[in-house]
Amino acid sequence: MKKLKIPEATVERLSVYSRFLAQADRKGIVTISSGEIAEGVGVSPAQVRKDLAYFGEFGTRGVGYNVKDLYWHIIKILGLNTTWPIVIIGAGNLGTALSMYGGFRERGFKVVGIFDNAPHKIGYRLNGIEIYPIDRLAEIIEREKAQIAIIAVPAEHAQEVADMLAKTSIRAILNFAPRVLTVPEHIELRNVDLSVHLEILTFNLGFRRTARAVGVLR
Repeated sequence: MKKLKIPEATVERLSVYSRFLAQADRKGIVTISSGEIAEGVGVSPAQVRKDLAYFGEFGTRGVGYNVKDLYWHIIKILGLNTTWPIVIIGAGNLGTALSMYGGFRERGFKVVGIFDNAPHKIGYRLNGIEIYPIDRLAEIIEREKAQIAIIAVPAEHAQEVADMLAKTSIRAILNFAPRVLTVPEHIELRNVDLSVHLEILTFNLGFRRTARAVGVLR
């Protein structure tokens, strides 16, 4: 039987839908239509319906979706109905900022350890989370049963860290270092390069400016 492949863009939109539904719930909204969701997140109603249809039938035709029910359905689809222990490698400015990000806990991610190789940082706590020496990485990952790691180290050290993680029980890596990493096939890797996103913005701004200049856009 052929396995249905869910487009990654659909998964990204589900995350956005869940946040929009949480906001709607806080406003006391009980039912909502695909059109209202679409307007709130900037896609078409057909796209909302198509994304949800990958996972079953939700809502009632002519009535809409129950906000709470749809929110929890999406949370389960995203695997956020359980707590995910995560570790952060790198206690610099970025690692510090990530350790203090309240959105992790709100979405079911619990930082269980931060790692660094600077002696003066070892034993210090960031937002209540202990900083461990990098040579205790495998030990803490095993003890805390962490499956997700965040790499927040300088680019020149990122591959070395990835190699260390590959020897542990980690199964997913979110990489903030601005370099391409090589990991084994059993590890899911996602890269977050902030400069790339800024360059996409500058491209779009430049494209719009050029289009206006030639009269394509108003």
